Amino acid sequence: MRHVSRSARHFARCFIACLLVCSVATAALAVSASAQPDELLIGIEPEHNIFDQMERYRTLADYLSEQLGVKVKLTIMSRYGEVIKRFRTLRLDGAFLTSYTATMGIKELHLEPIASPVNLYGASTSQGYIFVRKDSGIRSMIDMKGGSIVFVDPATMEGYLFPLVFLAQHGVKNINEFFHDYYFSGSHASAIFTVLDGRADIGAAKSTVFDQLVKSDPSIGQELDIIAQSPKAPEVTLCIKSEISQNLRERLTRVLLHMDKTVAGKNVLQQFKAQGFVKSNTEDFAIIEKMAQESLGSLTVHGK
Repeated sequence: MRHVSRSARHFARCFIACLLVCSVATAALAVSASAQPDELLIGIEPEHNIFDQMERYRTLADYLSEQLGVKVKLTIMSRYGEVIKRFRTLRLDGAFLTSYTATMGIKELHLEPIASPVNLYGASTSQGYIFVRKDSGIRSMIDMKGGSIVFVDPATMEGYLFPLVFLAQHGVKNINEFFHDYYFSGSHASAIFTVLDGRADIGAAKSTVFDQLVKSDPSIGQELDIIAQSPKAPEVTLCIKSEISQNLRERLTRVLLHMDKTVAGKNVLQQFKAQGFVKSNTEDFAIIEKMAQESLGSLTVHGK
C-alpha cells in the first residue's frame, strides 16, 4: 500500500480550499454582475404623440443613467395591451404603465410598482370620464340605448374598463345589443374629438387628457358634458420586473423620489412636465382589480 506523505496531504487540503475560495469568488462576481446589469430596457405606452413622448422620457432616461451608472434605454409599445407580450418578447426590464396595464403586469408578471410621476397640477392619479355632446339630448341610460359609443383601448381603465363597469351597474348585459355601434379610437384624445365631431354619441377617456384639452381650448368644455366619473387610480407607474435586484430597484426608487430635491433633478422634471415622483405599491391597484372582476362577471362583449 502506498502511503501519502503528510506534506502531500497538506498540499491537497490547501488546493481544495483554494478551489472553494475561487468558486465562492466566481459566484459572488456572477451575482454582482446580475445585480448590476449593463443596461435597463424600459417600455413606454403610446399615450400621446409618440415623438413628443419619446423626447420627454429620453431626458428622464439620461438622468437615471447618470445617477444609477446603468444605461437606461427606451422603447415605445405600439398598443396599450402589448405590455405582457413585450415583456416576454423584448425582455423588458420595466415600463411606465397606465393603471390597467400595470394591474395586468403585477398580476401576470409579478412586476413591482415603484413610483408614479406627479403632474404639473399636483396629481399622480387620473379617473375615467364618460361624456356626450351637450346638444345630444343624452342625459340617462335610456337616452344612450341605440346610440354609438367610442372607447379608447381594451387595455385602458379610463377608456374601457370603467365604462363597462358603469354600463353593467346600470343594467346593461350586452353592449352589442344595447348600442347601435361601438369601436376603439386608440388614444384618449381621439376618443374626445370623435364625440366632439359627432362621429360617436358617447365617449370614454382619461380625465387628465380631457381636462388638458379643455384648458387649451375652453370651447371643448362648453360643448361636452361629463355624465359619469370613475374612482381615481394611479395615472402612470414605473413597474420593474422582480428579476432585477432589490438593490437596484431601491436605488432607482430613491433617485426618482429625490429628483425634486436637487437642481439637476428639478431641471429634468421641468422637461418631463412633472413636479416629482411619489412611491407606489400594489395596493394602489386594488380598485382596478375589483373593476376587472365586476366587468368580467356581468357584461357580455363580443370582440370587433
